[in-house]
Amino acid sequence: MSMRNSQHRKSVAVMGTALLISATARGADVPILDLSRLELNKVNVELVTYHGQRAIKMTEKAQGPDQAFAVLKGIQFHDGTIELEVSGAPSKTAEATARGFIGVAFRMQSDRKHYEEFYIRPTNGRAEDQEQRNHSVQYVSEPDWPWMRLRQETPSRYESYVDLEAGEWTKMRVVVHGKDARLFVGDATQPCLIVHDLKAGDSEGGVALWIGPGTEGYFRNVRITP
Repeated sequence: MSMRNSQHRKSVAVMGTALLISATARGADVPILDLSRLELNKVNVELVTYHGQRAIKMTEKAQGPDQAFAVLKGIQFHDGTIELEVSGAPSKTAEATARGFIGVAFRMQSDRKHYEEFYIRPTNGRAEDQEQRNHSVQYVSEPDWPWMRLRQETPSRYESYVDLEAGEWTKMRVVVHGKDARLFVGDATQPCLIVHDLKAGDSEGGVALWIGPGTEGYFRNVRITP
């Protein structure tokens, strides 16, 4: 190889790196329709068209103690914004307690067991029981701070109401800074849930698409902005 060709290839590589850094600084769409970009944990994933939109469909492989999610490969998240569209509903074989649980985990550690998370319970959004409506959106910090502990020790602090409809596309936007995180649903300009004391502290880690027990979930339009 001539020195001239070698220098040209190095220049192209540098330019490519610069473009990648620039795109990351502005925020970038995450190509989740490329299934090779996902690290699967106890889930089945397939490409589908849902309500006229290309998306990934996610279901549990089997119910059990382990969490069901797909990690976005190559992403480390500290502060910034995570945007995505989700649609969750109980599957045909789900138990009566299923709510279509679906959401996003962030700052996930390498053991895949420790992470922060916001998720929604779509069937609660229009329930006739007000207390059930009040449990429409939820923050948890796995594994030490699951929803049950948070509800028992600090009722209503880490969950709230927002209008939801099971099986329909729902926009979620998570804004994180230090120990503070806010969840916006739909096109709302105000958060429906504010957390000032993320249980894992001011940490950093991966991002994952998450579903709960008995959920048939769909994801599209994932975007992460530092």
